[in-house]
Amino acid sequence: MAVTFYDLSSPAGLKKLDDYLLSRSYITGYQASKDDLTVHAALSKPPSSEYVNVSRWYNHIEALLRISGVSGEGSGVTVEGSAPVTEAIATPPAADNKASAADDDDDDDVDLFGEETEEEKKAAEERAAAVKASAKKKESGKSSVLLDIKPWDDETDMKKLEEAVRSVQMEGLLWGASKLVPVGYGIKKLQIMITIVDDLVSVDNLIEDYLTAEPINEHVQSVDIVAFNKI
Repeated sequence: MAVTFYDLSSPAGLKKLDDYLLSRSYITGYQASKDDLTVHAALSKPPSSEYVNVSRWYNHIEALLRISGVSGEGSGVTVEGSAPVTEAIATPPAADNKASAADDDDDDDVDLFGEETEEEKKAAEERAAAVKASAKKKESGKSSVLLDIKPWDDETDMKKLEEAVRSVQMEGLLWGASKLVPVGYGIKKLQIMITIVDDLVSVDNLIEDYLTAEPINEHVQSVDIVAFNKI
């Protein structure tokens, strides 16, 4: 089902998006897709940290774009009240416009078919190096993992348990949506989604060295892997 957002340049629009991302890692589905790119492009600048969920999502998409890009098709998303992505890309920077105006005054001195300048050659080399580096990084895959985190008993404060779990931060690890699931006798378990960069994060080490180690094991009895999917 298509999703629509309105005026993401306004506080009201950002608040709506922030509420929407409260229980989601991505705009649609369980992996980054073209829907995330559409909304990302509609934001004229990085969101303020007061929009916690939007800021988390925005930084994650920025990281994906630097590491390997986004390939998911998505379900379809529309952003009203902002310039289309194609227009934003097609509009040249103001500095380039000024340069063009200055060049018009001196057309006779411009050799349109001349050799590349040193700056142009350097820029081309940098682009080629960036593409090569991106290709290497793409070899490092990512995975989406669903975890079941069980407390000691029904007296465990599940809010503090989740705060302790999410306090674990490391490069290549992104905490996603979560929910509490009843398991019986008044006990609930925390079911939470994570996205990892395979070369940077080992799920086994995450569980053994962090989630079931001090001080988090004060709240957590055990952690199980429910689903493990390559992205």
